Amino acid sequence: MKKRIKKILDPDFKKQIDKILSDFKLSLYDLHDVATRDDKTGLYNNRFFMNIFEIEIDKAWRNKQKLSLVVIDIDFLKKFNDTYGHLVGDEILLELAVTLQTVLRKYDILARFGGEEFFVLLPETGIKLAKRVSERLRTSLLKNKKMNKYEVTISLGVTEYKDKDTMERMIKRADKALYVSKKEGRNMVSVL
Repeated sequence: MKKRIKKILDPDFKKQIDKILSDFKLSLYDLHDVATRDDKTGLYNNRFFMNIFEIEIDKAWRNKQKLSLVVIDIDFLKKFNDTYGHLVGDEILLELAVTLQTVLRKYDILARFGGEEFFVLLPETGIKLAKRVSERLRTSLLKNKKMNKYEVTISLGVTEYKDKDTMERMIKRADKALYVSKKEGRNMVSVL
């Protein structure tokens, strides 16, 4: 029976089918990237981040694990874009994404939440370590020549999961901490 099938199938036809299947597989990967990634930075987008955040909150509650959230905002991005233009602003967003990724662990989740705001989810991480990681994120820009050239700084707000917390409450606390950083002079880390 196998010999008959081999004789019936044209080798060119098999190559065409293989090519179609390969192209289809690549299209699925592309579609996944479009659905989960930010187009300017390649980081996760806010929709994907929120889905992962929900899973991590559930794990923190169920397994009594630590979980921290860091909210990052580029200081004076509007002023920066007005001075240097949006194309350079986009380069800075990408450079910031790359720089932040070098500091984080493989299982930390970094996302561009929108505009100049980035979120970092730190699974199995308490507030003390989250603050140290946040300081490393902040100071990593000082070692980056492109960021130094444009004097780019970031402000950060940090919080950790508390018993029966929700995503909304954690985000609200991290945003309040970020507001403290901005109010106190920017380019700093605040914890709530």
